[in-house]
Amino acid sequence: MAKGKGKVLAVNKKANFDYAIEETIEAGIVLEGTEIKSIRNGKVQLRDAFVLIRNNEAWISNMHVSPYEQGNRYNHDPVRSRKLLMHRKQIATLIGQTKEKGTAIVPLKMYIKDGFAKVLIGVGRGKKLYDKRADLKKKEANREMARALKDKQNY
Repeated sequence: MAKGKGKVLAVNKKANFDYAIEETIEAGIVLEGTEIKSIRNGKVQLRDAFVLIRNNEAWISNMHVSPYEQGNRYNHDPVRSRKLLMHRKQIATLIGQTKEKGTAIVPLKMYIKDGFAKVLIGVGRGKKLYDKRADLKKKEANREMARALKDKQNY
């Protein structure tokens, strides 16, 4: 559905490797003052992050936001859970989709859009080992074709 446009700050490459993403949703995120400053500097990691639904609210956990250098005593906890801002209907559809076995909600990328930090989250089905191998083979074949075309153009 929603595609992330804006200044991309972090990308979760591991999510596309481990999950077959079926649907994406853009969500806002509740941040403290030093967190947004650190995020604007690009000091955020989404690698091990995941999304939980608690009390009909979406929360992102394990997202690491480094402490702001000039934040002194007002700095934040780097891996605290942060609330995602979504409509109730969106959360209800996420709840319905995650009832199926093997599905998970993972953050795909974080970006700044119109001055606000946004997270693109995806509903994905876990890949099996043979799916991951097939993806790696496809990726390598594309690289080989690109190299061959590049070498052919140089002549």
